[in-house]
Amino acid sequence: MLFLPVALICLIGRSTAQSVRSPEFDILLSTLLDRNAPLVDVDELSERELPIMLDARERSEYAVSHIPGAVWVGFDDFDPGRVKHISKDDEIVVYCSVGYRSEKVADRLRMAGYRNVRNLYGGIFEWVNAGLPVMDRNGPTRNIHGYDRVWSFWITQG
Repeated sequence: MLFLPVALICLIGRSTAQSVRSPEFDILLSTLLDRNAPLVDVDELSERELPIMLDARERSEYAVSHIPGAVWVGFDDFDPGRVKHISKDDEIVVYCSVGYRSEKVADRLRMAGYRNVRNLYGGIFEWVNAGLPVMDRNGPTRNIHGYDRVWSFWITQG
């Protein structure tokens, strides 16, 4: 059983419009994200044609696997100039491993004038946990970059 500090247990009842499959992962996300950028969850995205997907992880993470059609934009060296070819009115969803880095990139995009930017709640970890496909440069794969040993705990598939 996962040990949760008392402060986190108090957040269990916190309701969000977005969801992930694991209540414990949801608690972690509720403490990790500022919710400055609008959120979208995996279930909502999986039910329709994907918008422009931007990957805010490091290039090495993207190389292991990414959401099909996603464009790498990075995090540490992110520059809004990387997306200057995208209309400021286009629907954009930014993701990373769990949503922290992508939230920061989504904020920067919104400050640069992009009007329809959301952050993927639970990131690529929740994407693969939902059984949705990821790919590498050779096509579909089951590999997923776990960021590190601690964070990879939240990956249940792949």
